[in-house]
Amino acid sequence: MIVDERMSAFINSFDPGHPDWLDQIEQEALRTNVPIIRTSMQSLMRCLLTLHRPASILEVGCAIGFSALLMSEYAPDAHITTIENYEKRIPIARANFEKTGRSERITLLEGDAAQILPTLDGPFDMIFMDAAKGQYLNYLPEVLRLLRTGGLLISDNVLQDGHIIESRFAVNRRDRTIHARMREYLYTLTHSEELETTILTVGDGVTLSVKK
Repeated sequence: MIVDERMSAFINSFDPGHPDWLDQIEQEALRTNVPIIRTSMQSLMRCLLTLHRPASILEVGCAIGFSALLMSEYAPDAHITTIENYEKRIPIARANFEKTGRSERITLLEGDAAQILPTLDGPFDMIFMDAAKGQYLNYLPEVLRLLRTGGLLISDNVLQDGHIIESRFAVNRRDRTIHARMREYLYTLTHSEELETTILTVGDGVTLSVKK
């Protein structure tokens, strides 16, 4: 927990919620242990979408489509391209897009983002990174190529429940590679001459990067 649990609960108590159909998909994701963006991140996304008003969005990491559907709800003029590699979740995402009438506005690409990203043309007004955390750094060159000048890159789950501040020797051995890669990713974002980046303790940590 990055932010005190009581404070998080207090802030989240003010969240107005979503349309019933979106709440139902969120509850199903929680019931089946599918990772989706947290309540505080959902709130931030709503504000960013309202402020930025993107016409084209790229999402790296679709899962069952909750965040893509959230973006489609709060950026009603946007077309969303989303990538997912986990075969079991792809048909669920497609079914969710179909039953909510969003299939024409959301394009789901199946496969490894490392292979798909180089085939895309862009530019995109906004890119949302929410895939395998150890791969963020590998995706970044193509993501920057695809992001328009003035575009917004949002990277979720960058603080690893607060473990990112620990020494690598205090982290479980199996998590050390991801720990090191995420630290390098944060350094690269904040020191890139192409980007203006801030790190926020929202949800599990998020970076907001604007392409100069």
